[in-house]
Amino acid sequence: MGSMSLMHWLIVGVLVILLFGGSRFSNMMGDVAKGIKQFKKGMAEDDEAETPAKATRIEGKPAPTPDASFQTEAERTREER
Repeated sequence: MGSMSLMHWLIVGVLVILLFGGSRFSNMMGDVAKGIKQFKKGMAEDDEAETPAKATRIEGKPAPTPDASFQTEAERTREER
């Protein structure tokens, strides 16, 4: 008694089509289908963005080597003692 039978759903469907019109109802369903396609496309693009691209090697400049004449203040104080 609580659930609706197939006949009830058919009557509700016919009333909806009569109220909204056939073309407006089909346009709404087309918009829903386009929305689903856009959602799937967006999800696929997110998956592609998350996969890391091939790692590339970044060349950097080598660290400069300190001169022999370069001394830190701690080294100078040790030599003075």
